[in-house]
Amino acid sequence: MKKALAIFMLALVGEGNGFIHWLENHLLACPFKQLTGLDCPGCGLQRSIVSLLKGDVVASFKFYPPTFSILILLIFALFHLKFDFKHGALIIKTLYILITVIIIINYIYKVYHQQLF
Repeated sequence: MKKALAIFMLALVGEGNGFIHWLENHLLACPFKQLTGLDCPGCGLQRSIVSLLKGDVVASFKFYPPTFSILILLIFALFHLKFDFKHGALIIKTLYILITVIIIINYIYKVYHQQLF
C-alpha cells in the first residue's frame, strides 16, 4: 500500500514532469477575459486547484476563495447520490446559495481593490 501511494505521488508531482507540472502548463484560457480583458467571477479556479494539488492551501485560497466550498459541495453531492440522505437536497441547495454569495463577494472585492487585470 505504501509503495502504491509513493508511485501515485511521484506520478502526480514528478521531477518537474509530473501531472501537476503538465496541468500548470495546460490551463484553459478564460473566454470572458480574452474578450473583455477583465477577470470573470470564476477566474482563478484552475490555479487554485493546481495550488491545492501541490499542497499550498493558502495560495489556493488566495487564487479563488470559493474552491473549498465547491469541493465540499461536489463531495457531498457524490455521497448524497450514493446514500440518499434525508435532507440532502436541501443541503445541496443551501451550499449552492452559499457558494454563489462567496463568488459575488469575492468578485466585488476584486472590483473594489482593482485586481481584475
